[in-house]
Amino acid sequence: KKPCVLYLNFMKFIQGHNRTQINLFPVSLDQTIDADNEVRIIDLFVDSLSIKNFGFRTDYNENGRPAYHPSDLLKLFIYGYLNKIRSSRDLEKECKRNIEVMWLMRLLTPDHNTISNFRRDNPKAIKKVFRATVQIAKHFDLIGGKLIAGDSTKLRAQNSKKNNFNQAKIDRHIAYIDNKLEEYARALAENDGDNRQQIEDEINKQQKRKDNYKDLEKQLKESAEAQISISDPESRQIMLRNNITEVAYNVQTSVDAKNNIPIDYKVTNENDSKAMGNMVQRAKSILRTNEFTVLYDKGFHTGSELKTAQELGVETIVAIPGVPSTSKAPDPMFNYEFFKYNKKEDTYTCPQGQVLFTNGSWYKEKTSAGNIIWFKQYKTKACKHCPVRSHCTRSKKERLIHRSEYADYYERNRTNTIEKEHLYKRRQTIVEHLYGTIKRQWGYSYVLTKKGISRASADVGLMFIAYNLRRIGNILTMNVLKEYLRILYSLFMCLFDLKWVILKLPRGLCYVSPVRTVEINLRLKPA
Repeated sequence: KKPCVLYLNFMKFIQGHNRTQINLFPVSLDQTIDADNEVRIIDLFVDSLSIKNFGFRTDYNENGRPAYHPSDLLKLFIYGYLNKIRSSRDLEKECKRNIEVMWLMRLLTPDHNTISNFRRDNPKAIKKVFRATVQIAKHFDLIGGKLIAGDSTKLRAQNSKKNNFNQAKIDRHIAYIDNKLEEYARALAENDGDNRQQIEDEINKQQKRKDNYKDLEKQLKESAEAQISISDPESRQIMLRNNITEVAYNVQTSVDAKNNIPIDYKVTNENDSKAMGNMVQRAKSILRTNEFTVLYDKGFHTGSELKTAQELGVETIVAIPGVPSTSKAPDPMFNYEFFKYNKKEDTYTCPQGQVLFTNGSWYKEKTSAGNIIWFKQYKTKACKHCPVRSHCTRSKKERLIHRSEYADYYERNRTNTIEKEHLYKRRQTIVEHLYGTIKRQWGYSYVLTKKGISRASADVGLMFIAYNLRRIGNILTMNVLKEYLRILYSLFMCLFDLKWVILKLPRGLCYVSPVRTVEINLRLKPA
């Protein structure tokens, strides 16, 4: 009676199919994937790309085992990054157990080494695939091209702080070992022979450690770098915030304000002070215009970078860092910003109405970031008898005003920042949307690859490709994006077929696609 009761209770629930039963009408693999599944978008997107023109290798020797086509491996990686799977070994497993990946890969099962090597060998081609996602966004008018927010984020490298060295750290280790060697030497001299061998072993051990640090010191000097990393040689210890550092890569990003879509990225191992100019130049090339405004935080406030951006015709709104306490006047009313500059006379007028002159000489100064700045000095003899001198300066001599060679660019940026403060307040909401999604929601807070910036760039590029595809799909809906990609794919196949009759076509044939995204002018030889 008891088994019968258990069976009746079990029958109240939805029953699964018998694993050993053979189906009369088998279901195809394609029927198991829903029509609106995101994996179909990935398939259409990659098929619409000209893989060979992007720089992926498609020609291999006929000898040996045939290679996997780059488009198949690219599909696998995009699917993986969209679903929080980056490891080549995990992707290898998904090929054998995930029905969506089986459909996407057409039951291909590449080895994890093949998968990993594809990402390692194609950082430039992956960057071009990212550019293709930007072109899709531009076609659907998802990129405004009027307001660009720039920022950087630090992605932890596969290199611990323990395996990162600078000269000061090496000196500390060597000094510690020297002290230990002196202690062991004294112990050896006082030893009566009971544990002499043990002490000698410790001396040899410490001497080997010292030799290792000497080798690191030699490598550091030969590299002419300030620091050296062992596990990932091009990673660097970078300041995160409030004197907190991490061995990481710094990812510079330009994000369009209209739909928070990134249009450019660059992986570096340097801080932000020299990054803005290059990113603005690249944004101008991508947007094909200079009629836009860039927003950056105070970490990018560098004269040479402001000069580069403004001479390109781009409006800059970069946050102005606070004045160091050592540069402030005893009375805030006598700070530098209250001294008025006369460009025609090349003089400054202080709040007391006294005029400060320059001798016209340029002086050189090295900043804390290692940049060289040229400046002129302005002063007046009236300081000696000024009744409010103690409010203006702590110096025993006259008050000195320094005017940098980049002063005009600083002042133009200051004016923009004050007049358009409402635009700057949007900066975080634009660029942090990207970082919040990638680092917090997807968990990509570190670089998975090792051995240099090039491989790190491939890893970051796949993150940005996945983000853009997901973002564009969410804005347009999957059906609209799928239809667009299907048209591109059909066009690509038509052009592929044309190459077989190319010699029979007349010179100057021009084909324009129905979606107005591809215009191809075939300069053909006469038949």
